[in-house]
Amino acid sequence: MQTKQDIERLLAGAGLSPNRRLGQNFLIDLNLMRILAEAAHLTDQDVALEVGTGTGSLTEELASRAGYVITVEYDTGLARLAASRLAAFDNVSVLQGDALESKNALNTEMLAAIESARSQYAGRLVLASNLPYSVGSVVMANLMVGPVTADAMVVTVQKEVADRMAATPGHDEYGTLSILMTATGRVHLLRKLPASVFWPRPQVESAMIVFERDPKKAAQIHDMATFRQVITLFMGHRRKMLKACVKFAEGALAHIRHWPTIFEEAFVDPHHRPEELTAADYINIANLCYEQTK
Repeated sequence: MQTKQDIERLLAGAGLSPNRRLGQNFLIDLNLMRILAEAAHLTDQDVALEVGTGTGSLTEELASRAGYVITVEYDTGLARLAASRLAAFDNVSVLQGDALESKNALNTEMLAAIESARSQYAGRLVLASNLPYSVGSVVMANLMVGPVTADAMVVTVQKEVADRMAATPGHDEYGTLSILMTATGRVHLLRKLPASVFWPRPQVESAMIVFERDPKKAAQIHDMATFRQVITLFMGHRRKMLKACVKFAEGALAHIRHWPTIFEEAFVDPHHRPEELTAADYINIANLCYEQTK
């Protein structure tokens, strides 16, 4: 792992500097980095996924614990620097590119690397990252919905994202991320992080969060794609009543003609607003929609 001085030296030697536009804030507290790695409970049969390699400081720690590490860095210069530093590790693959193909899809090269690694390692897939602020929420959402799903996530994120991850119905922070996390697993706050543990210092507070997937809970969802579409439809109009939201339905949901029946069978009051529904309500609605659209 690397101290602030180590990171500054590495960047200077490569002619690089932190890119604020890309949200490059390096975690420089080695104790916190160790806590993050320990909380992942990695074994030599696990595959660790890191989004935001940086200079490879956390990557080195993950490589000493996991069977294999796939790390993705958007910045070309940083990816080159990290690849050079990590070349001595035969269980690390450094990919340069965006972790996201689109808002609703992960990078295909990254997915292929994960599938290849998992064919050799029989353990879990664990997202362990100091996540870039700009993509953290979307990366986590995709790793809950699939087609490739993470068994656990141990990440640092903006505190407002952490609040959304753990929010309950009726709160302003409650949204898509809250519903996905509650529907597929359990989330808890490991600790709050002051700006001083990052370099450069961000303008916001952060938090370290742990998510553990619960296969039994996730199995209650008949079709993840439909589940995501239902959440997007209603939470996209969270202040409207449910019965008013359905006129904005798109794709497969646009073909549903019996929304009142769906609400009735799901035991949901159509006069309620999307922000009032529990994750279980969304599962019931999505399952009934899937039955009508398949």
